[in-house]
Amino acid sequence: MILSVSRRTDIPNYYSEWFFNRIKEGFVYVRNPMNPHQVSKIDITPKVVDCIVFWTKNPEPMLGRLYELASYDYCFQFTLTGYGKDMERNVPHKKDKMIPIFRELSQKIGAKKVIWRYDPIIFTKKYTPEYHLKAFEQIATALKGYTEKCVISFVDIYTKNKKNMELLEAYELKQEELLAFAKKIAQIAKDNGMRIGSCAETIDLKECGIEHNRCIDKDHIEDIIGCSLKVEKDKNQRKECGCMESVEIGTYNTCKNGCKYCYANFSEESVIKNCHKYDPKSLILCGVLDENDKITERKVKSLKERQLSIFAP
Repeated sequence: MILSVSRRTDIPNYYSEWFFNRIKEGFVYVRNPMNPHQVSKIDITPKVVDCIVFWTKNPEPMLGRLYELASYDYCFQFTLTGYGKDMERNVPHKKDKMIPIFRELSQKIGAKKVIWRYDPIIFTKKYTPEYHLKAFEQIATALKGYTEKCVISFVDIYTKNKKNMELLEAYELKQEELLAFAKKIAQIAKDNGMRIGSCAETIDLKECGIEHNRCIDKDHIEDIIGCSLKVEKDKNQRKECGCMESVEIGTYNTCKNGCKYCYANFSEESVIKNCHKYDPKSLILCGVLDENDKITERKVKSLKERQLSIFAP
């Protein structure tokens, strides 16, 4: 299986100690967000985990402990944007802090395993197309040689972030303006030796030099692990999402990055409440089990295709 760590919260930044404890014990409990009393026990030992995909804005807490993942293959989706504290409240300074951390991670595990995400792109009075192009170019230039691919997306409006988007007075570009913007950003990526793809976009940007991306990408993961995978598209994601199926171990309403565009937190109050429950030794992230919970063991297995040799006895 492919282990997602995590679309729902920034585990590398805030809960890496919990994650490493779970790796040591070889299993994790995950609460179903749609049915809170349904809990899955998931085997996360190397025999069933083909690759771990980490999603983060700051993997610094993991950098000194990557050796503990020696038995696993893994890669990072590293979000690094041009926004300031007004948009990403708790993300450290990009130029002084995050770009050096990105480079350090890349040097430790290789440029192939660190995907740069400049997303979501939001247009406001402050964050204009011109602002984004300048910020993107500055970051791309700084990351040249430290990543092979960049992923972009344009903000999606959900119930959870609609109010914030209205307060920011976010707006959309006309199609011809968007295509012109996309062509410029694709050229910047190309000039810095990066492929570029879009994340879950309905608009086709291929003519601009931007491919329809799969963030959890079968070809990319097969390249990392050196083995073919028998894996299908993830039916639990949006139609536009091209990701392969994975097992998610995060918990909603636990991310402390404070991003205005976040879709994974209901409210700041819910995040504070859940974070008070954090125990790095717990079997479940930011929570406890009670007598009403129904625990079932989720059936997971390796997706590696193991072809029989014609010379096998």
